[in-house]
Amino acid sequence: MIDFKTVPNRTEELLNILHPLVREWFFSRFKEFSLPQLFGVMEIHSRNNILVSAPTGATKTLTGFLSILNELVGASEAGVLENRVYAVYISPLKALNEDIRVNLVEPLKAIEGIAGKSLGIRVAVRTGDTSPSEKSAMLRKPPHILITTPESLAIVLSSYRFVDLLKAVEWCVVDEVHALAENKRGVHLSVSLERLQLLSPGMARVGLSATIAPLDKIAHFLVGNDSESPRSCKICDVQFVKKMDLKVICPVPDLIDVEHGKMQDALYTLIDDLVQSHRTTVIFTNTRSATERVINHLKERFPKNYASDVQTIGAHHGSLSKEHRHSIEQLLREGRLRVVVSSTSLELGIDIGFIDLVILLGSPKTVARALQRIGRSGHRLTSVSKGRIIVLDRDDMVECAVLLKSAIERRIDRIHIPSNCLDVLAQQIYGIAISSKIHVNELYALVRRSFCYGTLSLSDFNEVLDYLSGKYISLEDRNIYAKIWHDPETGFIGRRGRMSRVIYMTNIGTIPDETFVTVKIAGTEQVVGKIDEGFLERLTKGDVFILGGDKYEFLYAKGMVACVNASVYRSPTIPSWFSEMLPLSFDLAVEVGRFRRLMEEKFLHNRSKAEILSFINEYLYVDSNTADSIYNYFREQFLFSEIPTDKKILVEGFSDKGRVYAVVHSLYGRRVNDCLSRAVAFVIARSQHRDVELGLTDNGFYVVYGKNVNVAAALKLLQSEKLELVMKNAVERAEILKRRFRHCASRALMILRNYMGREKRVGRQQVSSMILINAVRRISPDFCILKEARREVLEDVMDMPTAINLLKAVEDKTVKVKSVQTGMPSPFALKIVLESQTDVLKIEDKIEFLKRMHERILEKIKDK
Repeated sequence: MIDFKTVPNRTEELLNILHPLVREWFFSRFKEFSLPQLFGVMEIHSRNNILVSAPTGATKTLTGFLSILNELVGASEAGVLENRVYAVYISPLKALNEDIRVNLVEPLKAIEGIAGKSLGIRVAVRTGDTSPSEKSAMLRKPPHILITTPESLAIVLSSYRFVDLLKAVEWCVVDEVHALAENKRGVHLSVSLERLQLLSPGMARVGLSATIAPLDKIAHFLVGNDSESPRSCKICDVQFVKKMDLKVICPVPDLIDVEHGKMQDALYTLIDDLVQSHRTTVIFTNTRSATERVINHLKERFPKNYASDVQTIGAHHGSLSKEHRHSIEQLLREGRLRVVVSSTSLELGIDIGFIDLVILLGSPKTVARALQRIGRSGHRLTSVSKGRIIVLDRDDMVECAVLLKSAIERRIDRIHIPSNCLDVLAQQIYGIAISSKIHVNELYALVRRSFCYGTLSLSDFNEVLDYLSGKYISLEDRNIYAKIWHDPETGFIGRRGRMSRVIYMTNIGTIPDETFVTVKIAGTEQVVGKIDEGFLERLTKGDVFILGGDKYEFLYAKGMVACVNASVYRSPTIPSWFSEMLPLSFDLAVEVGRFRRLMEEKFLHNRSKAEILSFINEYLYVDSNTADSIYNYFREQFLFSEIPTDKKILVEGFSDKGRVYAVVHSLYGRRVNDCLSRAVAFVIARSQHRDVELGLTDNGFYVVYGKNVNVAAALKLLQSEKLELVMKNAVERAEILKRRFRHCASRALMILRNYMGREKRVGRQQVSSMILINAVRRISPDFCILKEARREVLEDVMDMPTAINLLKAVEDKTVKVKSVQTGMPSPFALKIVLESQTDVLKIEDKIEFLKRMHERILEKIKDK
């Protein structure tokens, strides 16, 4: 049973359970128990499953460990401390693991200082970086608290010596559970937790999470399913105990009538003023390239502040070396940096010292991410988290204003948790088989106790067993051999081959190898540059993109080489930074659409400007300048065309230079629009026999064609019950399915990244997967790993389930589709069209273009 704990324990209750040494140490550091501690410590002490959800800096980690340290200190003092693992701590980041180790060792040393002796409590980290000698030392003297990652936990569960030390674990603490639950690492972990629970039936699960929703779903993910003995979990929701100081700000009073140079001057002057008026600032951008650009501009414009001999500014993102990132983190902890610019790498709870301001450049696209980023400031419970969101265009302004409202009013985006992932299942079954023999019925029950496999069908389970046990002989031609044995008469499975354990240990994990793709002119060896794999996934034949300032048309890919045509005169359909873009969450998109609908109602009822401004100021948390800009933006759209909303999909048609555009205003986020746009293009190709170009954004998509194409009709032809079939056909030969099949085949150990000490490069993996995908299609179009690749594309990369629900709403008339001819892009359509044209237009040209278009729009609506 999942239920919320609404009343915290009393201070006296916690004092009664704390050992005198722990109590003395605690109050030498803190004046009182924090609210998360009053909610959580007693539950952890009582070995109850619990999910503690609290903002960054709200003492979640100490809440998770206070009871555990207390138990270990008490056992040591009583002389009953055993040589075994009492608690397993799991986090998604190796860097966070080291932070936790340091933050546990320091209290233990302080408690030992109070005791005047060594207590013999051991804490150790086991990750992929742990040396063989350190692993051997753990076997001789096992840590009482084992700190690890999901991948390393799976390895120790299949290690025939270390696994004996995990047979009486009392607590498993999963930190940053929100960051794990939304991807396949979390799926993998959910099965590992069931394996650990089988070894330690009395183990309590403790989840620590920052801002997330829905909490009951995360709690189910944490504790899993057990039909025979339903598991309970307490949820402690102390999300908003910290005070927050949040504002959306704009560097200029008018986002339209401003020159590029003045906009840039105003932006970086604003950033510098904010940085100089605070001690330490973290600036979050949404792309790595933007991170480097911001640092470069600040150094060039304000050399005295940032380009001195003493380092005062630094970058932190995933493309930088581990050593560089650790150096920046240490400088932050020591308070020696004034400002750090990051993309997403500082979002999780790595200790970076005291930050008093967080600046977000542009929308973070989800309420949860905004709160996570801003929560990095004021990292103490009593401090104020201070955040400023800087917007540079009117769409961003509206989106961030609605985001801020949702954050203040505690409406958090819902998380997507992948389910029934057959590639991860194959890897876990292999790991279980090499550790011991097991009956398939017992194995099926074990897997189904994981939340992520609660609805796994027996047929899918058996298909994965068939693949692993070598039923498909034809795969041996592709060097894919049986990995386990399966005796149908007895029902048992077990490991097969002397190399099975080594293969498993060296190929475990769910994060795919990725690298850059070389771009060549088709039919030649001329290399024009490189693009990343995420970008290649989005390309379909005929797409045009920019590389090195020139336009290229994508033709086909072979391995890690993309072949292109250089003689192209059409505009780009995909921006080069597409793969780095953060997708707008569906829930936030719907909130923006709802605000649009409320604004349209005001205009339809002929409300005065004063009345509408009053509504904006009451509904949103914005200043008068922002309210005025929002009013003008919506008024222009209303007078020019119509306002698309959460209940109205608007299709605007116009022509430009002999090409016809249909802009579909479907403000449901990029994952939904990726699905809808591909489905529309597929229907047009089948029903109207035309190939079209697509451009995709969070706010909608556009279709470009020559003539005689009816996009609105294609959209209405889509049926909710047929969308899955349409999408399967639409992606069957697409580049995204080929790439994702490689990822899934690698997780399922069909393609081995490491074998006999040799590492297979990503290019060779991709070539192997392209041959392999044809081999499995010959076995069955629904071969289990190919089926999983399709599911990943349609449910994890895209959001087909939500798209199906949207089409049902269209069929039920609760969402209507309307077409209008506008002659030119409307104010809202400019955002959708220009987002794909940024590579063609320089930023200053884009601003000039917007000004000219704005003048034309005002001219067209002046009589209205």
